[in-house]
Amino acid sequence: MSHLECQLCKHGSTSSGMVTVTLQRGATTVIIKGVPAEICENCGEYYLDENTTKQVLSMAQEAVKNRAEVEILSFAA
Repeated sequence: MSHLECQLCKHGSTSSGMVTVTLQRGATTVIIKGVPAEICENCGEYYLDENTTKQVLSMAQEAVKNRAEVEILSFAA
């Protein structure tokens, strides 16, 4: 992913890093650590590329399917 201008604050540019993504669906909370992202150096907003987003959503869907209340996972590319 190339560096972007932040769409939230409009003042920062992004650089590659790792984030923790937290998602909620119904009664399930999924926390995924070590997700590669482009992170705004000014406000901290992060952006995931399309493939990473698909993987994160798939991991979250699996937790919901397994009826987890809280699931904490490590991202594996």
